[in-house]
Amino acid sequence: MGRSGRTKDHDVSERRCIVTGEVTPKEGLIRFVIGPDNQVVPDVLEKLPGRGMWVTATRAALDKAGRGQFSKSAKAAVTVPDGLTDEVERQMARRVVDLIAMARKAGLAVAGFEKVKGWLGGGENVRALLQASDGSERGKTKLWTPEGARYFGCLTAQELGLAFGRGTVIHGALASGKLSNRVVEEAAKLKSLREIIDGEGTVGKEMKTT
Repeated sequence: MGRSGRTKDHDVSERRCIVTGEVTPKEGLIRFVIGPDNQVVPDVLEKLPGRGMWVTATRAALDKAGRGQFSKSAKAAVTVPDGLTDEVERQMARRVVDLIAMARKAGLAVAGFEKVKGWLGGGENVRALLQASDGSERGKTKLWTPEGARYFGCLTAQELGLAFGRGTVIHGALASGKLSNRVVEEAAKLKSLREIIDGEGTVGKEMKTT
């Protein structure tokens, strides 16, 4: 058993969240490092050099980390940039958009109501159903999430449009594959960051088109 209570799996890498203290698979965490200027830097690609500090992918955890947990973990005074949580959300949204675009180029993604409906009803092994957060609820309810697939509504129509090379997209789907699994992992983090709390969501707040 791992410290989180789950059976250990060699392919599951776990890290401790500096805010909650819980040890969980790193797929649900955001990595940070301290730059040469002692400033906290988000590392959403998990490639920057230095000792990583991991935070659960929620706005509450990120906000709390910025109020002293980064310094405590680094055992030194560090600078937390203004708007760090919003910047992490923006980078995660861009990451998900870029991965969906890669999946589209690899033939693993389609967009548009009819094409998505065709995949859902035509025996295609669908890994995820993607629908715009600001799309028509009536239209979105006409599609369904296949058994074993994931549903994500954490991107706006504009963001999905960027992924598919269009102005806007309301409906999209991903076929099963390693690249689609990466989309699902990153989209799960973004979904957690953009969860609606007290009736207010943050979907698309900081997304840039350039």
